[in-house]
Amino acid sequence: MNFIYINQNILDNLFYILVSILIYYILLDHGKRLSHYGKTLITACMSIPIILCMKFPIYIDEYCVHDLRQIPFIIGTLYGGWPVGAALLVIILTFRFAFYGFNLLTLTVYIVIFIITALFSSKFKNFNRKNKLNSSILLILFLGILTSFISIVMSDYFRITEAYVFYFIILPPFIIVLALYIIEILKDAIIIRTQMVRLEKMEVVSQLAASISHEVRNPLTVVKGFVQLLKAPDLTQEVREQYIQHVVRELNSAESIISEYLAFAKPALEKVENILINREIGYVIEMIKPLANMNLVTISNQLAPGITRGNIQHFKQCFLNLIKNGIEAMPNGGELNIVSYVNNFDIIIEISDNGVGMNKEQINRFGEPYYSSKEKGTGLGSMVAVKTIQTMNGTLHLTSALNKGTTISITLPVYQEDHSGK
Repeated sequence: MNFIYINQNILDNLFYILVSILIYYILLDHGKRLSHYGKTLITACMSIPIILCMKFPIYIDEYCVHDLRQIPFIIGTLYGGWPVGAALLVIILTFRFAFYGFNLLTLTVYIVIFIITALFSSKFKNFNRKNKLNSSILLILFLGILTSFISIVMSDYFRITEAYVFYFIILPPFIIVLALYIIEILKDAIIIRTQMVRLEKMEVVSQLAASISHEVRNPLTVVKGFVQLLKAPDLTQEVREQYIQHVVRELNSAESIISEYLAFAKPALEKVENILINREIGYVIEMIKPLANMNLVTISNQLAPGITRGNIQHFKQCFLNLIKNGIEAMPNGGELNIVSYVNNFDIIIEISDNGVGMNKEQINRFGEPYYSSKEKGTGLGSMVAVKTIQTMNGTLHLTSALNKGTTISITLPVYQEDHSGK
């Protein structure tokens, strides 16, 4: 009998596995709420290649049909522990029996794989990348040899051929090393990016703290002076009241500065609400003024009323980053102008400086992670700003000329409340 091999399905099986891994990390990275359901997510993502591998198997020879379903099964159990492994075991057996009928050997083999992998998973999670890769090779080799021995004992029809050794014993270690290496690289990339965003925000907060400390000293110095004047025994009641009013006003000023600083320092809640453009940008301007004063930058603004929708904390952080960039673009001082106006169904916000400007490459790469025109910059502040504007269904346009200045134009949709139900 002439048998036609269809070994291109090896690449198909590998494709199912790698794409499912990429989908898992895309969902984990961009779906913040999904991160709370990690085990459910990895179960769903690993079950897809399991089913597809069984549906489109590898025909080794006319007596042996094989697939790579054990790879996502082992990966899911190693990273998700026994709960994920148990769920994947049920999925494997259910679809295997649905496709090809009940088989005691299949049941035994996958129960053995599940038990050994689940017991090993607790140690596997504590390994570094190198040890994970090495241990996964030994694990899958051991499982391949063990399950082959079980198959020989339980089945009179089972035969070990050269093709079987290659596809079932030799090939899986290479595939699982490739898959685990990609997983570890993606995990590290997500962790590093998260840390960099946090560091960028902490850098902004630390700079604000330094500038605010100077700004808070001014009202406190005034308060100290008036308190000393209040000690005078010959003060009239009217003068004493005036002094007290000055003290209260300066303390309120210091409290306002500190409150705004704390509002930026605390984590943002994932909540979408109405944003009063003129009010929130006004808060940001008051917040950034101490840093502007330290850099001899004057901030002027014309803010028209307008309402959009988004996360207020993220909105403030976005414009804090953009305004801070404008201030830092004027190392010798200058003027920063902020204008907002409503045009039909859009709110336009323009931030203009007369600083060093940007060249064409810097304009094109604005908002790109880890790219910055500043010597010690990371580019994460601009990236977070661009991402926030995109999340709010807005756009950002940048025009600049070297040694003349930069203008950033942000367009956000106007939110109009529906009063028809009232």
